[in-house]
Amino acid sequence: MADVAARHVVYLSVGSNLGDKLDNCLKGIAAVTETGESALYRTSRFYRTSPVDFTDQDWFVNAVVKICTRLDSVALLDQLIAIQKRLGRKTEIVRFGPRVLDLDILLYDDCLVQTQRLEIPHPRMHKRAFVLQPICDIDPAVTHPVLGKTVAELLECIEDKDQRVIPLENQPTRIQSRPS
Repeated sequence: MADVAARHVVYLSVGSNLGDKLDNCLKGIAAVTETGESALYRTSRFYRTSPVDFTDQDWFVNAVVKICTRLDSVALLDQLIAIQKRLGRKTEIVRFGPRVLDLDILLYDDCLVQTQRLEIPHPRMHKRAFVLQPICDIDPAVTHPVLGKTVAELLECIEDKDQRVIPLENQPTRIQSRPS
């Protein structure tokens, strides 16, 4: 584990619905910490999740990781985009369409960021069971800095009951997390 000074606590979503979905997610998580700028603290369970918004596509594998990083939010975003490209993600023709790897910043400390490139907290996280359920695995008391509700409360409020979030039967064991 890297000694990460000037730490920022960040929650990232990880997802894939092309190729070896679980392996794509695991490679993405490993790549986030390989430079030593970020350390993995917790990983949720992995889930099979139904697609949202653009539903004519294969189901996803999704998880959430809690990291500590010394990168500022924009530098972290740049790193995540580079990782996605390196692991085979192409520019989507269809918004919310199929992807080899999707890495999104959900929460960055209690910061509020709104630029053309980045919005924190993630603007749709409170509507996504595939994001909220994995965060609840890590810490259901995490509070959304704008809405003032815990992720557990937000999960209860999801109106789209067609969102399916099913734990994978065989959870990976090769992810090393540091207890928080």
